[in-house]
Amino acid sequence: MKNRRPKILMIYTGGTIGMVENPETHALEPFDFTHLLDNVPKLKMLDYEIGFHQFRHPIDSSSMNPHYWDDIVRIISENYVDYDGFVVLHGTDTMAYTASALSFMLENLSKPVIITGSQLPIGEVRTDGEENLITALQIAAARDADGRQTVREVAILFENYLWRGNRSTKHSADNFDAYRSYNYPELAKIGLEIIFNREALWKGPVADAPLNPHYNMDNAVMFLDLFPGLSETVVNHVLSIPDLKGLVLKTYGAGNAPGDKWFLDAMKAAVDRGLVIINITQCANGGVDPDRYVSGLDLEKTGVVSGGDLTSEAAITKLMYLFGRNMKASEVKHYMQCNLCGEMS
Repeated sequence: MKNRRPKILMIYTGGTIGMVENPETHALEPFDFTHLLDNVPKLKMLDYEIGFHQFRHPIDSSSMNPHYWDDIVRIISENYVDYDGFVVLHGTDTMAYTASALSFMLENLSKPVIITGSQLPIGEVRTDGEENLITALQIAAARDADGRQTVREVAILFENYLWRGNRSTKHSADNFDAYRSYNYPELAKIGLEIIFNREALWKGPVADAPLNPHYNMDNAVMFLDLFPGLSETVVNHVLSIPDLKGLVLKTYGAGNAPGDKWFLDAMKAAVDRGLVIINITQCANGGVDPDRYVSGLDLEKTGVVSGGDLTSEAAITKLMYLFGRNMKASEVKHYMQCNLCGEMS
């Protein structure tokens, strides 16, 4: 078992990494990933069995939505027994949302799901795509001395780092090193060697419980960013959106919000009506500590729930996931404060 060739399934959803330039129009368009070896001949040097699954119509990552997340989960679930790991090729703009969503939807995951992409097409001379792709495959194939997969979670591989998917965010539109995890250390550093941070890796389900895929994410959620001058009219309008179930409130600093009576009254009234409101910080680093300042404490008293150090991407997709499992508001509030798969401290 330890000595057989790793079997890795590559799933191409779309994005820059799979683009080549049309010689006539010079426009970027997806190439057929069944011909990947012609475009990345170095793959032949990897002694792996590589399977391919390409979206029928590859999408730009800005068009990603829960329907496509269902498709990715279904592909992984249907091929889970037959493959040792999975590499998802994805556009960079919404990669962190997809990584967070998959981490919740793939309950009891005990194999690597490595998401990667590139800032330049794989056919370009200076592309980062070839390096990212090869490294992602190597990480998906990595095993410990006991034969178990080294990575047993959803992770993002970009440039020199492997990050936990539900802790990651895109921090640069221009640099090859496009992703960061501000509240959790890297899972691996990529240099001359791939050096895993074994203390940071998710240990996977107890007793290798079978994969339990979930579908039907509920998108009756939204963000509300605070800013100086946010009006009562806008807040009341957002809180009264029909069928809205969950709101991620992006507050200042350690979870602070205006102390105006109208604002706090609006929050309390919405919570009393059954709206789940999660408080996360606008800051890239750190998390919500509602007891640090009076303004945060006053907001907590309205029934708004602390999201700790959840990223924006993890907070919104976790709400979708919990509501998608038909939980009551009280249950959603409870689990939003529980660490399900390494998404929060």
